[in-house]
Amino acid sequence: MSDSAADIDRIWTLVKDIPVAMVVTHDGQGCNMRARPMAPRPAQEEGAIYFLTDVDAPKGEEIRRNNMICLALADHKSRKYLSITGRAEIIDDRDRIKRIWSVYDKAFWPDSSDPRIRILRVTPESAEFWEGEGAVVTAVKLVAATVSGERMNLGANQKVEFDAQ
Repeated sequence: MSDSAADIDRIWTLVKDIPVAMVVTHDGQGCNMRARPMAPRPAQEEGAIYFLTDVDAPKGEEIRRNNMICLALADHKSRKYLSITGRAEIIDDRDRIKRIWSVYDKAFWPDSSDPRIRILRVTPESAEFWEGEGAVVTAVKLVAATVSGERMNLGANQKVEFDAQ
């Protein structure tokens, strides 16, 4: 398990580079989990990842019951994958909403002053990332592993712990 500054910086770069995260919450009533795609707004200097959500979204109640959360990000084309585990909270911060608002948010709300908007704040506690090589190199390795019967090396993998904030 690593906690090196370079690995933590790499995680933040991946969050910035991959535009969609599957946000996974517990339903709070058993073992069931729910995932939904959301746009991350990373704030490395604060040690947090922000998302815009609706005040009435079921994830709010799920997070109140169990604030452990998982973010899964994948960029298949560039062979970059990231899983983050952390703690979540729903907050009402009108200034931050205005700062992180994007044109794409108009698909859900008319503008950043909509009173239904809330912020989902995730504080990462641990993460794991995988980075592979390009498609041609991966294909060659796949063929070589199949022919040789040996396990394929898919590229770099690192587990990282974040310092408590």
